[in-house]
Amino acid sequence: MMKNRTKLWIIMLTSIVFSLILFIWLTTISGNIWNKGYDLNTLNAISQEMLKAIEQQNTYDKDKIQPILDQAHHKHPDLRFEWLASDGSMLYDTSGEIQSYDFKQLADRFINLPNNLWDVNKPITLAYSTSKNGQPYYLFLSLSSDAMKQGQVYFFVRTIKALYSWALPLLLSFLVPYMLSLLFFSSVNRRIGKLNQALNLVNIRSDVVVLEDKSKDEIGQLTRHYNSMAQRIRSQADEIEQFENGRKLLLSNLSHDLRTPLTMILGYAETIHTGSYNNENELKTSAKIILQRSRYMDKLLDQLLDIARLDANALEVHLAAHNLSEMMRKIVAEYMLFLDEQSFSIEVDIPDEDIHVLIDAPLIERAIRNLLDNAIRYGKDGHFLGIGLVEEGDYVCITIKDKGRGIAPEDHELIFERFYRVDGGRSGEGLGIGLSIVKEIVESHQGHIRLISTPHLKTLFMVRLPKNQ
Repeated sequence: MMKNRTKLWIIMLTSIVFSLILFIWLTTISGNIWNKGYDLNTLNAISQEMLKAIEQQNTYDKDKIQPILDQAHHKHPDLRFEWLASDGSMLYDTSGEIQSYDFKQLADRFINLPNNLWDVNKPITLAYSTSKNGQPYYLFLSLSSDAMKQGQVYFFVRTIKALYSWALPLLLSFLVPYMLSLLFFSSVNRRIGKLNQALNLVNIRSDVVVLEDKSKDEIGQLTRHYNSMAQRIRSQADEIEQFENGRKLLLSNLSHDLRTPLTMILGYAETIHTGSYNNENELKTSAKIILQRSRYMDKLLDQLLDIARLDANALEVHLAAHNLSEMMRKIVAEYMLFLDEQSFSIEVDIPDEDIHVLIDAPLIERAIRNLLDNAIRYGKDGHFLGIGLVEEGDYVCITIKDKGRGIAPEDHELIFERFYRVDGGRSGEGLGIGLSIVKEIVESHQGHIRLISTPHLKTLFMVRLPKNQ
């Protein structure tokens, strides 16, 4: 597989050769179209051709020279041909002049050449010489500057060293653009190479390779997209790892939480089955324990079903108008019967008037019961339970309060995560998903939950729900 750098070198060298060929070809064509006229080489060629024809006559008489000059003038009407003797006398002039020249007149015709090439008001005269029997003769070729080509460039090289004066600048003028292009594409290739290498290293188990590229071009944008993508992959990998650890913890907690009540159930069931109880009261106690542990196991299974529903995004909310104050009074009445035997002090602050809210009643009831169970289980050291409901404009606020050992500030956000269980006073039975379910339910109703905790003074869960979604 050919690398980009090799391709770039081939393209650059091919471009140089092609550019030179194209330059020469286009210059020739454009010169033939827009740069018409005579140049010095053409004029020299015409003059040499005429001198050769004159020399072949072997005589320089006017009668012999005139046809040659007239034929050349007929072929090139813009050119004037003059044949002069060494003393300046005119032997023949295609323009019909017969005057002879003195030195001043001859010198005036050659003054300011080659500047006259650019002066449209000045004629241009070129002189050529030949001789016969030691007698010199001169051929003058004249034309106006308008008949000359508009552009002419000549290099007169006498030694090889003179080539350096124009060959090196010409070479550099061709190479500099390509070298700059090579530098630019090398930079692009290097940046793409870093990006490609970083992409090869992307792995959910490896650290993220962050690339620094502050440019605003497409590669810079692609690099920033890569950084964002790599960060998302790393974040998702951390979430997957967190869920995997949670799954392992769930299995560990579940096996422990099921084994203990199951052992108790099996033990008391065996006692009842074999008739090993002493009296009727002991039989009722065994049956009561079996019932309690069975209900506890049923609750664990319900929590497992809740996890499955949340993972499948199956938490469907069906909103309807409900009397929230009446629903909470019923829930509190059930818990008061249960807490009478546990010496709890209960404080209830629920308005007598009806408060109608647009909610999914079963879900909100589950959230309230989870908060109450959490306060009873983990705040039992304070022997206090507070339940409140209050209207706040377009919102209702539900409060559940206990006076247990509280929750450390660093755990305030973590307790709403799945499977998280605080060490110390708030460890115990359960899978650590009760509060996460509460948060999911509250947020699905466009509400939010807040925790305030001061050890042995107040641990308050506050749920705010909009009255109308």
